[in-house]
Amino acid sequence: MFILQYISKLIKILRSGASPAQIAGGFILGMMIGLSPSFFTLTNLFLVLLLIILNVNLATAIFSYAIFSGVAYLLDPVSHSLGYQLLVKTEGLRSLWTSLYNSPLVPFTRFNNTVVMGSFVISLILLIPMYFLIKYAVIQYRKKLEPKVQNLKFIKLLKSNQIYQLYERIKLIGE
Repeated sequence: MFILQYISKLIKILRSGASPAQIAGGFILGMMIGLSPSFFTLTNLFLVLLLIILNVNLATAIFSYAIFSGVAYLLDPVSHSLGYQLLVKTEGLRSLWTSLYNSPLVPFTRFNNTVVMGSFVISLILLIPMYFLIKYAVIQYRKKLEPKVQNLKFIKLLKSNQIYQLYERIKLIGE
């Protein structure tokens, strides 16, 4: 039942009036926040601020945050290895990390944690490919798949239901 609710919310997002760019933008910001192992960092505060300022789909951001919060646990070993490589093993960056840590605000990003650093780098690597992938997927869904879904007998039967029609009328009054 829980998975059906997520699928239902995803379909509502895809059918909403938001542009594919707004949906993709919300998705990648939610992904970046979700991949971070600690929600209360300066980086995540900045990302939430971007969610508020930019014209992106908040429902998509919440949806992708929920998905990538779970994915982050699976990626923790990879994130740790990458962060350890950048923070400890790379001698040339040591003076950079020291100066950043001694600056006033940067330590609040928790960049000195190997998992936080690795997760942030992974999210930066995924940022552009995921944006274009999600944008393309939304366009393709709206163009090719949505008309087929709307013509399914199950959907037509569901829409002919009196409870659904009452819900649609109530929804229109609320808007």
